[in-house]
Amino acid sequence: MNTAEIMALAMELAGMSGEHVPGDSAIYHPADSVEDVLVGVDIGPAELLLARDLGVDAAIAHHPMGGDARLRFHEVLWRHADQMVAHGVPAETAHEIVAPWAERQRIEASMRNVDHAPSIARLLDLGYMNIHTPLDEIGRRRMAEAVSEAGDRLAARDLAGFLTERFGEFRNAATQIEVRLGDPNRPIGKTVVSHGAGTNGGSRVAEAYFDHGVDTVIYIHCSPAEVKRLRETYGDRKTLIVTGHIASDSLGIHPFVEALKEHGVTVTTFSGVVPAAGAG
Repeated sequence: MNTAEIMALAMELAGMSGEHVPGDSAIYHPADSVEDVLVGVDIGPAELLLARDLGVDAAIAHHPMGGDARLRFHEVLWRHADQMVAHGVPAETAHEIVAPWAERQRIEASMRNVDHAPSIARLLDLGYMNIHTPLDEIGRRRMAEAVSEAGDRLAARDLAGFLTERFGEFRNAATQIEVRLGDPNRPIGKTVVSHGAGTNGGSRVAEAYFDHGVDTVIYIHCSPAEVKRLRETYGDRKTLIVTGHIASDSLGIHPFVEALKEHGVTVTTFSGVVPAAGAG
């Protein structure tokens, strides 16, 4: 495989074939023949040197590490708007939330040294890329399917246990799924897995869901300050479940890793990828 084919494989697995590669994913330095790769959540300059020393053909990060994936990161935030509208939030409300946020991200990205890590890959002549939204979309779909199977009458506390039992990434993680807002014993009701859109939507996206008929929002991470704002507004009337950043990222990474192996690529995972032994 080459790096373009690897990106296309991730897009296919995410159900995004035929779409443009999302703004937060990029090939920083292409490789024409990839037989042996490192795959990690974060791969920067030090890890690129490790990859060179190990003799692999390419390093595949999950998180954006520079280049267009940082400069165009703001584009994928609009996926939040698409998800909100799909779950009953008016398009005008979704636009009002995302537009200033995306513009701020666009401006802040222009202040960064986005060629730092990519320039090292070029000097090493090492294949280097990152795949963010496609893998997060895989993870979002896996979680959403599990939540649908669990049913809306399951208590929030029990949903956390259900997801942990279902996916080895959650069982093997150093973190635990937490009910961060609301009564853990209340049925989850109408639930949205808000993921696969660059980063979590914080209090504003959650508020939009809550104000338009959603009972439970699932984020993979959410800062204490954002949770505090939600608690001040909703008390325990709504529910926020946080599944854990790195464990949830790993939920989307593993199907991609298995697909690479099926294409004859030797894969070594590191840098945060949580083992999936026993995953559903």
